[in-house]
Amino acid sequence: RHNALDKLLGFMARQETDPQQGFVLISSRASYEMVAKAAMLGIGAVAAVSAPTALAVRLAEQAGITLIGFAKPQQFTVYSHRNWLEAV
Repeated sequence: RHNALDKLLGFMARQETDPQQGFVLISSRASYEMVAKAAMLGIGAVAAVSAPTALAVRLAEQAGITLIGFAKPQQFTVYSHRNWLEAV
């Protein structure tokens, strides 16, 4: 999953994609490494199908990233910076 995220971030950088125009969806638990990679590129939100680690939540808070866990259609848990959801 880390390799897939690295490829996505590399593709976005090459295409000069605005990272604030979308979010990253992770099909696993959100680790602090994944949140850190998203923060480096300026991505505004990370959503995971499982719970994030405690360190990932702290890093997301510090980096200003909206962190979502247990992402399912019409249902999810917001762990940090809910304001991103209201802005999109």
